[in-house]
Amino acid sequence: MSLRLTGISFLRRVTTLSGSVQSNGCIQNLIRRARLRPNEEISISFGSRFSQLFCTERRIPISQDLLSVMERRMVSLEGRHAYLAQALSKPEASPDEIATINKELSKMEDCLATIQALRAKREEIKGLRSILDDSANEEEMYRMAADEFRLVASDELELQYQVLSQMLPRDEADSRGCILEVRAGTGGEEASLFAMDIFKMYERYAQKQYWRFEVLDVTETDLRGYKEASASITGDGVYGKLKFESGVHRVQRVPVTEKQGRVHTSAASVAVLPQADELDVQLRNEDLRIDTYRAGGAGGQHTNTTNSAVRITHIPTGTVVAIQDERSQHQNKAKALKILRAKIFEKERLRQQSVRSNLRQEQIGSGDRSERIRTYNFPQGRVTDHRVGVTQHSIEQILQGEGIDNFIDALVMKQEMDALALLKVGMD
Repeated sequence: MSLRLTGISFLRRVTTLSGSVQSNGCIQNLIRRARLRPNEEISISFGSRFSQLFCTERRIPISQDLLSVMERRMVSLEGRHAYLAQALSKPEASPDEIATINKELSKMEDCLATIQALRAKREEIKGLRSILDDSANEEEMYRMAADEFRLVASDELELQYQVLSQMLPRDEADSRGCILEVRAGTGGEEASLFAMDIFKMYERYAQKQYWRFEVLDVTETDLRGYKEASASITGDGVYGKLKFESGVHRVQRVPVTEKQGRVHTSAASVAVLPQADELDVQLRNEDLRIDTYRAGGAGGQHTNTTNSAVRITHIPTGTVVAIQDERSQHQNKAKALKILRAKIFEKERLRQQSVRSNLRQEQIGSGDRSERIRTYNFPQGRVTDHRVGVTQHSIEQILQGEGIDNFIDALVMKQEMDALALLKVGMD
């Protein structure tokens, strides 16, 4: 399946596709985010694995058993919400208890709103059924009620899928900011130049999302590429979106150092870690070894002649973070502690979630070209995400931070469909 459309006709052309695609929320997001100008062309291709997600007949059916489980969970959630609301009104509730209750209530809000919408839709269906029964002999009234019934029933089905989706387990870290780490992999100087391109791509993407992007550390090569670079990205739901970017990104292009015009393949690895604060990870002074040394590389006389660089080792876990980006030792120390907390927090999360114990290694990989999640092919002007088989023929736009949401939407959909499939299997 592929879409190749030009300028203003993009939305109009897509709405003429089959109903299974037309009604798909992910496709609608792709349409809205394209932001095409007149006569500007974009092409999005869907591989066989991702195309299956768009076929109505491949959608996981909501069986009576699944509806029964969903209804019990809805009642349980509504009961829990009523209990917490009552507990919140008690005068003897302590500030800590109030904070805990409010936090749990805020997590329920979206799902409860969808449940209320679903219950209202079911009441509407009851009313339409009554009209259908009463107007069996009035052809025009019956036809109008039947048309409305089909629309409302379709809305009910969509709301049922929304409730199921919101009931799926969520990663509490999704709402946090993140620490982004980009490292050059296989490919020498070309890999470092590509790592720089990727890092700046995320910086532009963060700006478009109105997130705060703070460079923490950059180690440059002779050609001003990035051997490694890290940044703090702060905003609502940052980790929940960027966590899908973790892995090895492969590039195929003619390097600036290539004299004969041959296409080379290089790679850069991306790791995305949820940010942690002092309440999440408490660092004791006795558990830290802090070393200072002179910063290397470009940066001026002051940077290279004072002990401004900082290396912090967390002795219990053996985690090491080194920062030399700032001229001030105190600023480098603060940045190093921020990254250290994120790394320790992620390790603890993985320890508690044994089913995901290999996540971080899977994210980072070895930096080898064959371990890729995404390929940036410059000769063909395309970017392909191999996890969902989605290809966009707009490589320059993507490197400017546009179009990344198209991949993220597809990956979110795949994750939810996989979770629903597991839920169905668990009930069989």
